[in-house]
Amino acid sequence: MTTNRTMNTIALVQKNSLPSLVQKELERMILAGDLVAGDKLNEVSLAEMLGVSRGPVREAFRALEEAGLVQQEKNCGVFVRQISVEEADEIYEVRAALDELIGRKLAAAIKPAQVQELRTLLERMDGMVALGDVDGYLKLNLAFHDALVQFSANKKLLHTYRRLVNELNLFRRSALAQKGSLPTSTTEHHQIVDAIAAGDAQAAGAIMREHAEAGRQRMHKAQEKMAAAAAAEQITLK
Repeated sequence: MTTNRTMNTIALVQKNSLPSLVQKELERMILAGDLVAGDKLNEVSLAEMLGVSRGPVREAFRALEEAGLVQQEKNCGVFVRQISVEEADEIYEVRAALDELIGRKLAAAIKPAQVQELRTLLERMDGMVALGDVDGYLKLNLAFHDALVQFSANKKLLHTYRRLVNELNLFRRSALAQKGSLPTSTTEHHQIVDAIAAGDAQAAGAIMREHAEAGRQRMHKAQEKMAAAAAAEQITLK
């Protein structure tokens, strides 16, 4: 878990709010997959790694719990949250509705410079697909969807959407890692931007909703494959 980047970042900005910095670094580690669902977060170890006292780490834990990324279990400690299939389904259902709203809003009001920013992200994502770089793609995927909701210029929507995306990210890395998922996902992204750029609110909203629904289906396929692999392994061990 220890990185020189982490130490340098914390050292350079110690004059700012330490709890906020610690929160952002832990959030980065969770979303990058350095800390995965179910991992126990050791307050002392993290404080030593980040070069801070335990107080800011404790405050960061509380903020991360509010953000839906960790959970505190009485007498057990703090863990990266584990999302069930049922909860992921509920999140996808809400996200699909929000995605449709975002698509409609952007098609009616997006600026040319914002369209270009989205296309630049898509070019970088295409590069990750060509390399088969799942981690790199996932980071850009988060940036792409975050840009979409930011361009909607609705702070409440942005706050709600970010929490949903963060929670889903705890669950869906396996879905994007499945063979064929990256090219399919990025093709859908191109369709989204094309519809938004064309000012077609109905098409943009529909494509974004379908993209969220397709993500849910990919998630279920990934779960089925992992369950089948686990069952096969159990048979082999017997």
